[in-house]
Amino acid sequence: MPDLKLLEYLETYLTDHRRARFENVLTQRTKHFTVATEDVYQLHNTSAVMRSCDVFGIQEVNIVEEVNSKSIDREIAMGAQKWVDLNRYHTTKSCIEDLKTNGYQIVATTPHGEDCDLIDFDISKKSSFFFGRETEGLSQQVINNADCFLKIPMVGFTESLNISVSAAIILQYVTAQLRKSDIKWQLTEEERIEKRFDWIKKTIKNYDDIVEHYKSKT
Repeated sequence: MPDLKLLEYLETYLTDHRRARFENVLTQRTKHFTVATEDVYQLHNTSAVMRSCDVFGIQEVNIVEEVNSKSIDREIAMGAQKWVDLNRYHTTKSCIEDLKTNGYQIVATTPHGEDCDLIDFDISKKSSFFFGRETEGLSQQVINNADCFLKIPMVGFTESLNISVSAAIILQYVTAQLRKSDIKWQLTEEERIEKRFDWIKKTIKNYDDIVEHYKSKT
């Protein structure tokens, strides 16, 4: 059970602007959609995807590092790693299993015989959008376990987009549609409280000392 009095106490260490900012951002956060990247080689692509998730209100990002394992580029993510939750997996299999256990359908973002245009995508289902390696694309394991396939219609000579660009286009569209719908897409009250604690911890200095001081007085 979260200590709401402690939360109120900790929030006194925030400026009014920061406290209001947290509340406003949390009202726009969702776990209805999430993103998974599979062994993306170029570090700036993963970082840029994470930044897009923050911008469009996606709370969780899933990173598969079965082959390539690198630290998130802080400069490119521009602080996004502080505000979104990063789940890291050593195998694609474990990532897919975890997502399906949590009620997500697997959406392979790749042209396929049974693909769906972005404009026709059904936003009512909890979905995890998978993005693959820059050159090879998604693994066969993702393709075999995909519940649906999604593509961005293109009419030029170029046949593909950078994965960070693709992610931004898809997330902007599906989240915009989500917010116009009657779907219950926002975080639960419990999840909001959890994130308030988390973001405060990442914001104020001497967090542990402040908590210890509070407990000594109560």
